[in-house]
Amino acid sequence: MLPHLINGISLGILFGLLALGFMLIVGVMEVINLAHGSLFALGAYLAVEIINPGFMGEAASTYLELPLALRYALALIVAPLVLGVVGMGLERCVRRTYGKKAEYGLLLTFGASLVLEEGIRIAWGPGEKNLPVPEAVNGAFMAGDLIYSRYRFFAAFLGIVLMALVWLFLEKTPYGARVKAGAHDAEMVRALGINIGRLRLFVFAIGAGLAALAGIILTPIWGLRPHVGVDAVIPSFLIIVLGGVGSFWGAVLAGMLVGITVGITGGYAAEWSVMSMYLLLILVLSVRARGLMGKKSALEA
Repeated sequence: MLPHLINGISLGILFGLLALGFMLIVGVMEVINLAHGSLFALGAYLAVEIINPGFMGEAASTYLELPLALRYALALIVAPLVLGVVGMGLERCVRRTYGKKAEYGLLLTFGASLVLEEGIRIAWGPGEKNLPVPEAVNGAFMAGDLIYSRYRFFAAFLGIVLMALVWLFLEKTPYGARVKAGAHDAEMVRALGINIGRLRLFVFAIGAGLAALAGIILTPIWGLRPHVGVDAVIPSFLIIVLGGVGSFWGAVLAGMLVGITVGITGGYAAEWSVMSMYLLLILVLSVRARGLMGKKSALEA
């Protein structure tokens, strides 16, 4: 049980990180961003290119002499920044759907996800890619009689750090307070003189950057292929519904529950590992329609 539980906890931390960017966009903009998974994949592909560039020609040999750890750290910084810019461009398109039926934003982001996925195929091909990780966090280590993956612990540590940084931003900074206020009552925020359009642009950039970070961190565990975004967007949506739309701690708690459920189920009945998270969703929502930490829903009136 112990290795499966530890694996589930580390996976849950990463699931929580994966859902945070999705949660911010849904909470503030009330748009279900179906392109989140494609942004996740694009961030990972950019990281692969930053670590092992294929476009630099002879200059690449000099660049590749840099330590892998340095190139990996550079990917963790540059790829999310680039995806932030891509996210802002996507928000410029999505803003045309504000004030209209939710289906407009849903269909637009679905179309954007298809465009991004096809763009990945054109740029990098349909085959799988590997994202190298520094030697210090590669391989396995023994703890008692059990073998554990170094990278999973490293990934979980990065996930905790990033979630802590997002929490500090939301809770301890003036701009974070505006983001939370925008999620609660956008009209009141606008009435107070805050530029809600700029706020939404900023939130979409943060959400896209977090998707890229999740993609870089999870790729060595999940693998990388053009349609990996589908594997990311479904758990993201499930987690924010399970935790409660717009709730930071709800997303973290739901991510942990999903990770532990999948980890333990996968250890004893691998064919049920994916199904288990859907069963968990049904179980929770049948008891609490608004999710674990969501606000009261009209369904419960």
